[in-house]
Amino acid sequence: MGRVFGFLSVVIVLAVGMYVYSQQVKSAAAVGGQSTPTGAVNITGVRSDLLSLASAERNYFAQQGKYASLEDLISAKYVTIERSRPPYSYDISTSSSGFQVTATRSTPGSPAKIWIDENMQIQSGD
Repeated sequence: MGRVFGFLSVVIVLAVGMYVYSQQVKSAAAVGGQSTPTGAVNITGVRSDLLSLASAERNYFAQQGKYASLEDLISAKYVTIERSRPPYSYDISTSSSGFQVTATRSTPGSPAKIWIDENMQIQSGD
């Protein structure tokens, strides 16, 4: 009888632990806009696109001596990325000393914006 009680205690503790862990994972994923597998893949794709666009900006600057608009990068074939990855759309703002590539979300959700600049650091916020 003591072994059965001990085994049941272990099973109950494991079940409670698994439940708490699953709730924490769901909560953390929802905060990052990744509450579904599709959302997680989409965020990963947006981050990849931002890195590609930022690398293209650096290459364009190295060859042309200035930063380019998104349209210029696409027309000069520095990138083959679309202007958006729904629900995010891309925009590039430039100055003589740098650039910022921004992905802006068109629907409610988090993160509302994800961006990268000439320092190649991806950031996000609402």
